[in-house]
Amino acid sequence: MPQRPESGASLDTWLGYLEQLHVREIELGLDRVMLVYRKLFRGAMSSRVITVAGTNGKGTTVAALDALLRSQGRHTGTYTSPHLHRYNERICIDGEPVSDAGIVAAFEEVEDARGNTSLTYFEFGTLAALVVFRDAAPDDLILEIGLGGRLDAVNIVDPDLAIITTIGVDHVDWLGNDRETIAFEKAGILRPGIPALYGEDDIPKAIIQQARAQRVGLRKLGVEFGWADPGRKQIFYEFEGERRQVLLPVTDIPENSAMNAVQALALLGVDPGQVDLGVLSRLSVPGRFEVIGSEPEIIVDVAHNPHAARWLAERLAVSQTSPGSNTLAVYAGLADKDSLGVIQALKTVVDHWFLAGLIAPRGLSGAELAERVASEIEEHYQVCQTIEEALESALAVARPVDRILLFGSFITVAQARQLV
Repeated sequence: MPQRPESGASLDTWLGYLEQLHVREIELGLDRVMLVYRKLFRGAMSSRVITVAGTNGKGTTVAALDALLRSQGRHTGTYTSPHLHRYNERICIDGEPVSDAGIVAAFEEVEDARGNTSLTYFEFGTLAALVVFRDAAPDDLILEIGLGGRLDAVNIVDPDLAIITTIGVDHVDWLGNDRETIAFEKAGILRPGIPALYGEDDIPKAIIQQARAQRVGLRKLGVEFGWADPGRKQIFYEFEGERRQVLLPVTDIPENSAMNAVQALALLGVDPGQVDLGVLSRLSVPGRFEVIGSEPEIIVDVAHNPHAARWLAERLAVSQTSPGSNTLAVYAGLADKDSLGVIQALKTVVDHWFLAGLIAPRGLSGAELAERVASEIEEHYQVCQTIEEALESALAVARPVDRILLFGSFITVAQARQLV
């Protein structure tokens, strides 16, 4: 058993300790984390809680809803994962990361409470985040599920509103290898009588069945909210049982995420038609189609599964490029992801590929990645040892009118942002 950090230890020291506490990186189940939670908390959270699950779009939905709530003067807390550069990004109060000292104090309290109960890195961090939020007492607390829903540590907190953004096939070793099985796991965040929304047109039967069984008032994209007139950016939403409309501003986040946030705001008792939604047009979420360089334009995106890659392909197809310009893609991914499906989603909008090795646990080498995907991209690729080498190679051939896309995982984006 690792030695507890000494008093006054740094956040990095604590994070190193957390990584050694449990024999597995992931162990789904609520028994252990609930045991410690009950020692730390007496009764429910004082904040209004919104829980967000889904394969893709969780982070942007959290960011959009947080921005809308703060624009109304609400005091907010958000918990998201993973982080790009600093652990503090995961735990924010009113949009600002909590300090090292604040997180360390919460870690110490969780460590005191857990006794001999073994916790994973994510479980320990989730409990610490809840301690921070307990003490800060925000009006609204938006919690992003880490993996799945039903057995995720975040699900120990009962929500006042549940949001499921999308269902795609990912994390198959943990959640199952078909959409309905995965949907059942994510529907585990629903609670009897608590409102919920689902953020894409094609809703799995498992979510409908779970919502009916628990008498959940489920609002569905394309039914209770969605596009009224896409050409005019007019959307409809449900507010207090009435169907209303409002203009959705142009935004850099996926439009479905913006619509999720608008409908969620309505379910939280605020009429979006009486709100300046322009805050969404000013919203930028790091690592989500983020432009970090020019001439050539350099874009980073955390897309790491076919579902996210399809959205990325659509965004690339409609975004402005100069006549005759090329799109060069640097792709570095993890071994447990559907690399071939990602390539298939993007190959029509990418002119040349740089397949890079990802130096990280579960990271694929450039050669391993090429072995998986070469049949789809024929001779239009180059194998590179690292992301840095791939970026240098892309920059060497790119013209000012071209664009370079770096994507494949949060780790890929974190490394790319530090290189540019």
